[in-house]
Amino acid sequence: MIRALRLAMASTVLTLCATAQAAPTFINVLTGGTSGVYYPVGVAISQLYSHGIEGSKTSVQATKASVENLNLLQSGRGELAFALGDSVADAWNGDAEAGFKTPLKKLRAIAGTYPNYIQIVASKESGIQTLADLKGKRISVGAPKSGTELNARAIFKAAGLSYDDMSKVEYLPYAESVELIKNRQLDATLQSSGLGQAAIRDLAATLPVVFVPIPADVVEKIGNSAYQPTVLPAKTYDGQDQDVPTAAITNILVTRSDISDELAYQMTQLIFDNLPRLATAHAAAKDIDPQQAAKNLPIPLHPGAERYFKEKQLLP
Repeated sequence: MIRALRLAMASTVLTLCATAQAAPTFINVLTGGTSGVYYPVGVAISQLYSHGIEGSKTSVQATKASVENLNLLQSGRGELAFALGDSVADAWNGDAEAGFKTPLKKLRAIAGTYPNYIQIVASKESGIQTLADLKGKRISVGAPKSGTELNARAIFKAAGLSYDDMSKVEYLPYAESVELIKNRQLDATLQSSGLGQAAIRDLAATLPVVFVPIPADVVEKIGNSAYQPTVLPAKTYDGQDQDVPTAAITNILVTRSDISDELAYQMTQLIFDNLPRLATAHAAAKDIDPQQAAKNLPIPLHPGAERYFKEKQLLP
């Protein structure tokens, strides 16, 4: 009887071990709209994890991007999220006006990635050439309290403008904004995205457009170090023959503090060991620089990510 009991106990232990080993590691990647850059790069990262992390079960969720992603992370409804650097700082500090009711202290950084460029594009027939010309015009600024919409508020305020100056303000994702411009229901759209964004490429290939410059002095008036003066390089889009002054904001890949160090390490390693593959998903990923990825972040690095960067001598 004792021998039978021992055998039964051993069998139970083996069964429990097998069950534990078989339990999948869920990794939900929070991205943005399907016509933006976050989504295709997020799909590529998800595929890396699916093949490179044993026992993982990955998914990709299209969202309203930065603000929604960070709130979902805090509530445990995602393991990796794309977000703009200024939104990450607002989330950490609990900026209610930006969409964060309390400080989101579970957030941890995996890495800084490529920059988002503030791209204001208008139909040529609208007559818009400068920021001041947006007065009285119809514009889309992204989903309410999305990272893009927060960028729009900051840019307009620094330029002495507000939504009240516009004849119409729509809160729409990239692709929908572009369709309304094509249909002459909007004059312009402000989009915060990586270079070569699909919706803007589509618009520029369909009708004559103007890229509205954001002068460096306007960027400096924002008073937030997350915004840096830069240029939209010439030839990024059809008909854009010259560099256009604008602002750039670093995108950050964010995870949660309760993600294990080993999983965070693997998540980081697979991204930086496969940068060429990410660049095939979208050209914006070519701007991911390992030398800068762990620097000047507004939230703490996850210990697993920190381990990776120290191994690669990318941290002191």
